[in-house]
Order: sequence, then structure tokens, then C-alpha cells
Amino acid sequence: MGSISLRNVSAVATAPLFSNLNIVISDGDRVGLVAGNGNGKTTLLRAIAGQADPSGGEIVRSRGLQVGYVEQDVPENLLELTLYEAIRRALPAAERETESWRVDVVLDEFETPDAMRQRPVRALSGGWQRIGLIARCWVTQPDALLLDEPTNHLDLGKLFQIEEWINTVARQTPMIIASHDRDFLNATTNRTLFLRPERSHYYPLAYGPARAQLTLEDSSAEARLERDLKEAGKLRQQARKLTNIGINSGSDLLVVKAKQLKERAGKIEAAAKPTHRERSGDIRLTNSGTHAKVLVALEDVTVATPAGDPLFKIAKLHVFQGDRIVLLGPNGAGKSQMVKLLNRALGGDSVVGIRISPSVVTGYVDQAMSQLPDKGSPLEFISTRFDIGDQRSKSLLAGAGFLPEKLTRPIAQLSFGQRARLGLLALRLLEPNFYLLDEPTNHVDITGQERLEAEILAHEATCIVVSHDRSFVRSIGTRFLQILGRKLVEVESPEAFFAAMAATRG
Repeated sequence: MGSISLRNVSAVATAPLFSNLNIVISDGDRVGLVAGNGNGKTTLLRAIAGQADPSGGEIVRSRGLQVGYVEQDVPENLLELTLYEAIRRALPAAERETESWRVDVVLDEFETPDAMRQRPVRALSGGWQRIGLIARCWVTQPDALLLDEPTNHLDLGKLFQIEEWINTVARQTPMIIASHDRDFLNATTNRTLFLRPERSHYYPLAYGPARAQLTLEDSSAEARLERDLKEAGKLRQQARKLTNIGINSGSDLLVVKAKQLKERAGKIEAAAKPTHRERSGDIRLTNSGTHAKVLVALEDVTVATPAGDPLFKIAKLHVFQGDRIVLLGPNGAGKSQMVKLLNRALGGDSVVGIRISPSVVTGYVDQAMSQLPDKGSPLEFISTRFDIGDQRSKSLLAGAGFLPEKLTRPIAQLSFGQRARLGLLALRLLEPNFYLLDEPTNHVDITGQERLEAEILAHEATCIVVSHDRSFVRSIGTRFLQILGRKLVEVESPEAFFAAMAATRG
């Protein structure tokens, strides 16, 4: 039994991230932590973990409470170790021999195959690396758990596995989960904290109901602000009339009255708080359009691994203008390989069985944002790649959420969220009429995900998408193609696939 109390906690970077946080997290509380990229989630988690001090306030933990913190990235010193050894080394040195059985217990909880346990961490998939980080933390038997973006790099099978683990094995452990995955938050949390610079919002609700409540409060605040500013405007208008009348008639009383009205208007304006706007930047797309009805046609095409081993066959597929096709299948089935094959064909390579309309302009994004250069800064990339000059580039980058100090920073040093927004800005500037999107919402915050969805729908963009984001898939998909028995078949909806992945958990 234990708790974590936040008392007037605040954090400031180049600007305030959050302020005056007052919450208590106790047994059974699973708190979803929601904010835009760079708006304080990791800062708060590190402060609660004791790895950093808040700018103000205090964080009080119950006596002896052990807090486990699962960070986003695998430490460099673990990469050459086997998965088993990486987890064993999380134990105190004096216990590694006598308590090593705990490693097996934890790996069993995550249904880890024996062969996987002896594989080097560097050789593991992103999903297994993520599970390894959680297991390293869990083997220390923490009293509370902090998870920073636990769904990054997870396929659906692993994602459902982590959901089940949180809801069963770890269900009574106090937990804070920072995530941009809306379905995951709904499935695993019973409280939600929306971090904001001025006033954060904390609800005893899972993400969906909490977001609905926040939207109501934001709408009410917006309406109140509009009423207050309207009232202040009327008072100033009345003050101007009284001033003119008072001056013309020589009435000091009217001049004094006008001054009082202006003072009242000033107090109303000073008290009126602007409504919150996420600072993480906007996402926009375009659709340059085409008269072609069929943009891409595939017939008797084999999708293979980079080594040439066949994965599945496409008997016949026509991509019509306005189609928003979602590819479904477990990790390793070949979804990304199909997208890469199409990108090569669209880029001019001759691929047997694939015909492209001459009017197609392709926009391609993969999960690693490989279209971004290894060297150079965001400003250099945008200004030279699209030949639009520094001033226009600065304006576009500012709109995408890049602060002035980030414009000349090497792209390799940007956060994953910043790289994602830079890649999506470049995508827009290509002015495509056909999009190939492989995990486009990776590292994009919830506001950005919703904006990307809205842009795809508003522009009626033709696209082929690979995504493990269930909310995104349900929102944008019009056709669903599933890899079944080494064939690509069209299915009515993604729900049966989601249910099957949840049942098998990878």
C-alpha cells in the first residue's frame, strides 16, 4: 500500500509546461497522462521517478515506496546483452544469483519464447525491446509504475498483450501511463491527467469519457471568454460616447463615469483567460488531384522479403481515386514490404504486374521517416529540397511546431515527434495525389493524429495505409485488405482482425 502526492508541482522549460499540479495517486489508480509532444509528459515522469527536480512544488512518496520508471529508449549498455541477462542485471548485484528465478517468472508473464530469452537485445524487434524494458522494471517488484510511451514499436499482438498484463497481473499497482494511443488509454486507464501550462485537468475517468468532459469544459470556457470580451467591448463603446458627451457639454461627472466604465472593461479583459491551444504544431496535407479513375492496378504480383523469399500474392487489385485502403496483417506478414514495392514502382522502377497512371504524384512516409536526410537541419532540408527560401521555410516550420532554436538543430538530434512532424510537412509540400503511409501516426501526439485524420478526410486523399493505431484505422479506412494464407483478400471491416489479434495476442 502506498501513494504518490503532487503538491503544487510545476515545471518550466523555455516556457511553462505545467503548473500547480495537486493530485494523489494510490493503489489501483491507472492514470493516463496526455499532452502534446514536448509539453511535459516525460518531464513529469522523471520528476516523480526522482530523476529530476520539478521547478516548483513537491512530490511526496509514501515511506519506502519504490517507483519503477520505464523510459522510451533502450540504454546503449544493454544492447549487446541477451534479453534474459538485460533483465537479470536490473536486480541488485547481491541478488542476481539467488533471485534470478524472478527473471523467468517475469518472462513467463509476458509469454516469452525460450529462444527469444537468449537473443541479444540489439537483435530484437522494437516490440520485444519494449517488453524487455517493462520486464526489467517489473522484476524489481516496484510499488508504483511509470510507463513512458509503452506502445511505441508494438504490433497489435504485443499491444494487446501489454493491455492484458496491465489489466490482470499489474492491475493493483499505482500506474501513470504516458501515451498517444487512444484505444490503449481507454483499455488500460481509469483516470486521466491532461497536462497544460496554466491549468491541467484531472478526471476519475478513462481517456474517452475524460476527453468528452474536457471538450465540454473547453467549449464552456470559450463561450465565457467570448461573452466577457463582448461585454468589455460594449463598456468601452459606452465610455467613448460618455467621454464625447462630457467633453462637449463640459460635464466632469460624465467624464468620470466614462473613466469608470473603461476601468471595468480593463478588469474584465485582464481576467479573461485565452482558451488553451496545443503548442505542438499543425499538420496539413494537400491533394493535387487527378482525372484518372484508377491510380494503380496490380495483377499477379508477389510481395517478397528483401532476400527474395515470397510472403504473399496479390491476384488483382485496383486502387481507385478516393480509396483509403488499410493493409491488415500480423507483424512480418509483409505489409511494409508491399508499401515499399509500390513506392519503387511509383518512383519509376519497372515492377511486373504493377501499372501506374501517368498522373500519379506520390507522397511516401515510412515509420522510420527515412525520407529525411541524415545530415542538415530542418531549415536546410525544407528550403533546399523545395526551393522556397529561408523566410517561407521558417514560416512553414513554425506552423509545424518548430521553435526558432530548433530550426538549425541537426535533424538527427530532433525528437521522434519532431521528426514525424518534419516528415509530414515535407509530404504536404510534395503536393501528392496518392499517399503511401507506413505507420504515419508513430510518435505523433493525439492532437496531431486527429488533425492528420481530418486532413485525409477533408482532401479525400487516395491512400494506402499501414497502421497499428485502431482509432486511426477506423477513422480513415474505406477499404480493408488482409493478408490471409499468403494471399491478399478484401474484408468488410478491421474488427474481425482486431478481435483475432486480441485473442491470440501475437
